[in-house]
Amino acid sequence: LEYYISPFYNQTMRTSDARFANLPGFPWAPNYVQWQSFRAHYLDIGSGPRTLLCLHGEPTWSYLYRKMIPPFLAAGYRVVAPDFLGFGRSDKPGDEGFYTFDMHRRFLLDLIEKLDLKNIALAVQDWGGLLGLTLPMEMPERFDRLLVMNTALGTGDVPLSEGFVAWRAHVNKNPDIDCAKLLQRACPHLSAAEAAAYGAPYPDTGSKAGVRRFPNLVPDRPDAPGAEISRRARSWWQNDWKGESFMAIGAKDPVLGPPVMQALRKIIRNCPEPYLHAEGGHFLQEWGDDVAREALRQWK
Repeated sequence: LEYYISPFYNQTMRTSDARFANLPGFPWAPNYVQWQSFRAHYLDIGSGPRTLLCLHGEPTWSYLYRKMIPPFLAAGYRVVAPDFLGFGRSDKPGDEGFYTFDMHRRFLLDLIEKLDLKNIALAVQDWGGLLGLTLPMEMPERFDRLLVMNTALGTGDVPLSEGFVAWRAHVNKNPDIDCAKLLQRACPHLSAAEAAAYGAPYPDTGSKAGVRRFPNLVPDRPDAPGAEISRRARSWWQNDWKGESFMAIGAKDPVLGPPVMQALRKIIRNCPEPYLHAEGGHFLQEWGDDVAREALRQWK
C-alpha cells in the first residue's frame, strides 16, 4: 500500500495497482485526474460523438459497468466511468468527515467540465443517481439522454424505507464491511474472481471510510445536506428535461425496486414504460449486457 499525507486531511490511502491486476472482464487502462489534493480515477474509452457517463453507487466502483461498456463502444459511444473519491482506484481520505454530498457532487461537476463532456447519456444507479440526477440542471446543454437504474432522489421529504434503514444500521455496526461478499450475495451468478474484484480497492478497514459514509449521507429530512438540491432537481426533471430517457428496473431489488422506480418515473418528464429485468437485482449493471442492448434498441 502507498500512503501519503494530504495537506487538508489526515492519512489518505491509495490502493496499490497490484490489487487491480487481471480483473475479469475489465481490460481497460486507468486514467487519473488531480482534484483538490487528491488523485481520482476514471475510465475513458472510445471516441464517439456521444458519451455514456457511468456513475456507480455503494459500495461499488467503475468495475460495475464492465458488462455495459462493450455494447456502447460497439454502438460508437465514448464511455467515461469515474470512481468517486473513497472508491475504486481513486484516493481514499481516512477522515470520514471529508465525505459529503456536496463534495461528491462538486467532484462530478468539475470532472465533466475538465473533460469537456458533451452529448452525454447519463447512466446512473444507487448513489450514482442520488448525485448524478442533480447534475444536468446545472449544465443542461451537455446532457441529452438518461439511462436510469434502481435509484432515487434524496429529497428529504419522503420517508426512508425500512430496508434502507436496516442497511444503514448494518453498515454502521460493521465498519469493515466485506464488499466482495455483499456483491456475491446480491448477484449469485458472479464468479468468485468477479466478486473479489469488488473487494480489491479495500484492503483494510481504514480504506472503507467512503463506503461507510454513503449510507449516512442519504438525506433523511428536508434540511439535510443535499435535500434542497435534490428537490430542485426533482422540479427540473418534471418541468425542464427535454432529452430521451430509458429506465431499467432490477425486479429483485428489495430497497430500490419497482415501486420506488415507478415513483421516480413519474418525476422524469416523458419517461417511457420501464424495462423490467425479472432476474436483475439492486446492482442491475451485473445484468448490464441485457440493459445496454435494450437501451440502444430504444434509442435508435
